[in-house]
Amino acid sequence: MQIVADFMTSKVVTVQMDDTVATIQEIFDESLFHHLVVVKDRQVVGVISDRDLLKNISPFIGNNWMERKQDTNTLKKRAHQIMRRPPIVTLQTVAVAEAATKLIQEQVTCLPVVDEDGRLEGIVTWRDLMPHCFSCQQDRSDAA
Repeated sequence: MQIVADFMTSKVVTVQMDDTVATIQEIFDESLFHHLVVVKDRQVVGVISDRDLLKNISPFIGNNWMERKQDTNTLKKRAHQIMRRPPIVTLQTVAVAEAATKLIQEQVTCLPVVDEDGRLEGIVTWRDLMPHCFSCQQDRSDAA
């Protein structure tokens, strides 16, 4: 049985609850990933997706001839104001199928991986798990 630890990414970019939306936008702009984990003393307290960011900033940001004061004010919001909480998390020892089921049931695209005390250990996304799920499905159909 394969477990979450086999598929998770252990280097996770995190933000603090009081980091600004401007900081979060900068991180997303400079990276290829789609999720940030919000932590407080290594405890996972929330998740911010790139879609959460887009929902919370003005579409006029960066458009010099249309940008207004209220648009730039959206960049002053804090992580705790836009994050999903409570975070839906998993343990490293959970079976991949169970984690995939949790993603579907909770309608989320990532699961922060935590230890028994809720401290961040990594992150796993649906993109990490899909190849395994499809290979399991293929194995079942080959056996039939």
